[in-house]
Amino acid sequence: MPRNATKAADNVFYLARKAAEKCNDHLGSREGAAEETGIDRTRLARIEAGVLVPYPEEVLMMAHAYQAPQLCNHYCASLCPLGKKTIPPCELLQIDRLALKVMSAMQGASCVQQIILEIAGDGQITQDEVPQLEQVMKNLETMERASMELRLWMQKYVGQ
Repeated sequence: MPRNATKAADNVFYLARKAAEKCNDHLGSREGAAEETGIDRTRLARIEAGVLVPYPEEVLMMAHAYQAPQLCNHYCASLCPLGKKTIPPCELLQIDRLALKVMSAMQGASCVQQIILEIAGDGQITQDEVPQLEQVMKNLETMERASMELRLWMQKYVGQ
């Protein structure tokens, strides 16, 4: 039985591989994971130790081999210089928590629609409308994150 790595214990790539080991014994070792992903064993060790940032292609290979679509979001939201500015970090939630989060986020949709219609009605944005627009942006960001988390869940558990 493979040992658990201590240096990589909190690394998302390591944790995803260890979780995938429950379904595929081959992923219990870096050697097996290297065979499954096509990533060199030493490179994989350095990625799991946080010494190396994986290439996007490597993240895709790990996400596929480990059945862990959340790795793609982690890479884009935390490691990619462009993604850090545009992609919100998402969690892979259980369906009950996810359903509540999506329903809560959608409650703000009608409010957002009404505010946008009022502000855009005259084709100009005044200073007193800026706080309303900021609230709209917060609501949209909440809906975006909930939508992305639902998409992650679907990819993981439904395969879509």
